[in-house]
Amino acid sequence: MHAQIILFDGFDPLDVVAPYEVLTAGGTASGGAVTVELVSAEGPREVVSGTGGLALRATAALVPDRPGLIVIPGASGRVGDPADTPGAGAPGPTGADESIPVLLGRTLNTRLPALLKEAMDHPEVVVAGVCGGSLVLAMAGLLAGRRATTHHMGLDTLDATGVHAVRARVVDDGDLVTGAGVTSGLDLALYLLEREVGPRIAHAVEELFAHERRGTVWRAEGPEPAPF
Repeated sequence: MHAQIILFDGFDPLDVVAPYEVLTAGGTASGGAVTVELVSAEGPREVVSGTGGLALRATAALVPDRPGLIVIPGASGRVGDPADTPGAGAPGPTGADESIPVLLGRTLNTRLPALLKEAMDHPEVVVAGVCGGSLVLAMAGLLAGRRATTHHMGLDTLDATGVHAVRARVVDDGDLVTGAGVTSGLDLALYLLEREVGPRIAHAVEELFAHERRGTVWRAEGPEPAPF
């Protein structure tokens, strides 16, 4: 399984690094069955995150029809309404004064939505969203009617875009797998290792990282629960 983890201006570093480390360790544990790279919609470049100017390098352009996994992170910045941010609609370098909604919304003016649509239309691609990554997909109009999760502060936004928002740590909707808050990137990546490569590999990585996954992965299976 090849994993492409997307970088965009203002990305949240933990949304990227947590899945990157888990999946890379999974590649080692599986003898090379998993490979990972950092990509961007624009191609190789230094991409500045929304946390203290930390930058990571995308080594390639996103290839939306490459079979495997595509991971889209959320953004890191000030929590607040886009209207509260000076110059919210203007393009420019990211900064600590920019809100997360602005940073996520800015991705809609790049090639990323079209590339993500192409990826989601491909039968051999699984798209995974970490935290606000689900909102990028939803705001691009790609998740209507799907089941997904995101950070608890963004669940209403998912609902508003026609998504069936689920309050769960990780939601498996087939070729779409989403995680909730920032640290859920660890659990999402471990679950994907279990699902795509096998539970023994996922357990070995979980043990290596001294991290136990939290909660039940939500899937549309089994009987509907009665109200409590």
